[in-house]
Amino acid sequence: MIDTPADMPTHRPRIALAHDWLCGYRGGEAVLEHIARIVQETGEPDRLYTMFDDNRPLAPTIDSLEHEVSLLRWLPARSRRWLLPFYPAAVGALSRALMHNHAQQPIDLLISTSSAAIKGMRAPAGIPHLCYCHAPARYIWSIRDEYTSGYTRGHSRALYLQRAGLAAVSGWFRQWDRTTAANVTTFLANSTHTAREIERCFGREATVVHPPVRTDYYTPDPGASREGFWLFVSALEPYKRTDLAIAAAKHAGVPIKVVGSGSIAGTLQQEFAGEGVEFLGRIPDDQLRDLYRRARLLIFPQIEDFGITAVEAQACGCPVVARHAGGALDSVIEGVTGAFFEDDSPEAVAAAAAQCPDDPAACRANAERFSEQVFDDHMRAHIDSALNTTPLPG
Repeated sequence: MIDTPADMPTHRPRIALAHDWLCGYRGGEAVLEHIARIVQETGEPDRLYTMFDDNRPLAPTIDSLEHEVSLLRWLPARSRRWLLPFYPAAVGALSRALMHNHAQQPIDLLISTSSAAIKGMRAPAGIPHLCYCHAPARYIWSIRDEYTSGYTRGHSRALYLQRAGLAAVSGWFRQWDRTTAANVTTFLANSTHTAREIERCFGREATVVHPPVRTDYYTPDPGASREGFWLFVSALEPYKRTDLAIAAAKHAGVPIKVVGSGSIAGTLQQEFAGEGVEFLGRIPDDQLRDLYRRARLLIFPQIEDFGITAVEAQACGCPVVARHAGGALDSVIEGVTGAFFEDDSPEAVAAAAAQCPDDPAACRANAERFSEQVFDDHMRAHIDSALNTTPLPG
């Protein structure tokens, strides 16, 4: 008996994944986990290629995949930011490993999620490469000085070394980064800001697909009352501008709660502890949700590529005071769900906070545009499209 087309087995595409490093679970890893789940639903996941892996559990789907780690696996993952000169070699080695594995068991698509260098991987001939780009490497292309300046007290020697090192390698790394952008068939960007950066840095167009936000978890509580304190939620690193958020709260004469940890946490606590400033460190999600539900507003003083915390806050009905730049331009609606400031000064932030609206229903409705379901639907469509794309020879 001859099989009819209806009797023929359906081909499940085999898809390889790539991610810069597996050294903690933050927004980039949440995106990767979602994409990996979609790949499991629609195809056969191949390996997950990465430059660094510290072998900690991250998320169920990520952990279930076989990890192909670069030659940098023998070096401590915590030192990865000092190893930028070795990224091109690591990505090249991963590309060769992909070619070898493809020869043994062919893949149909490579999907990378990149904020450093992994987008430079070369897919086998004839195989499309779909890149979800969180940003071109920020410390090379955009905010190098903010990575090594901002609030620097107590860190001058390390920051001087970082600044000198980045200055020494940034020129040739940019050339490599721009050249290897040709290895990508299709770019997706997490925000309009990032799409513009991809065009500026790589000369490529990108389609915006906002990252998933857990709007089913971060919800308003009608029984919770708004209180007078401001909220700041972020890693405590110089470019996040925690110092500006605190200075603005002091200028406005309101208390502020600071959630997060990072390299300058101790310095900030020594300088600002007390006097209406409360450092909470890293806290469980349920406690963070409770703060979003009770805070007067979220202060968002840094330039982010997207900024998931701004949407989480709005999902709980909390408005956002943000710098008029970066991903906040996609997620905050001026005069409806928050307010923007232009000048990098406590006075400007405090003035914007004084004009910040208080409309929990509008905040919630705006946040729903960024739900996990919306992200999953868009990614499925782009993966289907990529599987039907033949890359240009290069």
